[in-house]
Amino acid sequence: MKFDVVLPGTNHIPDLHLWTHLLDANGFRRILTTLDESGFHAVSVSEHLAMPQFEVPRLGPYWQDALSVMAFAAAATHRIRLDAAVLVLPYHHPLRLAKSLATIDVLSGGRVNVSIGVGHAEQEFAAMDVPFRERGARSDEILEALNTLWTAEPPEHRGKYFEITGLAVEPRPLQKPRPPIYVGGNSKPALRRAARYDGWQPNPTDFTVAEIPPLLDYVRDQREFAGKEDSFDVNWLKSPAGVTLCHGFAGASAGELNGFREELIEAYSGGYRQAGITRTVVEAPRTVGSEPEYLDYLRWFAEEVAPAVRTE
Repeated sequence: MKFDVVLPGTNHIPDLHLWTHLLDANGFRRILTTLDESGFHAVSVSEHLAMPQFEVPRLGPYWQDALSVMAFAAAATHRIRLDAAVLVLPYHHPLRLAKSLATIDVLSGGRVNVSIGVGHAEQEFAAMDVPFRERGARSDEILEALNTLWTAEPPEHRGKYFEITGLAVEPRPLQKPRPPIYVGGNSKPALRRAARYDGWQPNPTDFTVAEIPPLLDYVRDQREFAGKEDSFDVNWLKSPAGVTLCHGFAGASAGELNGFREELIEAYSGGYRQAGITRTVVEAPRTVGSEPEYLDYLRWFAEEVAPAVRTE
């Protein structure tokens, strides 16, 4: 099991972890350093270019730019992988995106993951002048163009939405033949798209772990999945349901922490593995109320939970 963390403070969800809304650059660096030194697999960031007004009460208007966060994280770390949950692919021109991701990959020493989705916020699509109903087809073409720009010589792409010819495009990613690509989404087209690449990120996670296996079976039944049985990642963006610390992390007794630890280990080693999950996000208990407490929680998880899950 690989454990990821969504970098806190890159969005400001109303009434959730309010201490993260006050993080400055040094605070982000401290968190990234702790993640890097504690052995977490990847740090990720969500992407919204803007927030529809009707969603502001629920999600807030503050969402940092995902590619900028990935670049910042690259400079602040040495070994952890850099990811998104997810990049909304139709918002991006493939030439611009290929250049940005390749540059981050080079400057990070080859640590970029490319996790993508087709998006759902129609108002954002309208603002970007991108047809909402064409987002799937547009995403498929962008993925093809990225692969061409990163691997072909010369990189010639002619498609319905983009034509990129007569250009030399460097740098190219350090990872060969390209960075791993993970596809988010739960629809049949998204699952078929995931089978063509390196992994699947269920998104949104408005269902249970027990509902993953039939969806994963559909992915595995696709012809393009052949040969990926041992390498394909399933990245679940939620902590185990019902496993909580009632009095917070800082105030928990040794007995409470031990019980919490055992429940986490059982969930990851049992239900998660049985469902086919190979990566998951570590979320701090909702009662964590400060940056120091959060950093202590990350270190505790890395020392007490992650090794036991790997051993299991």
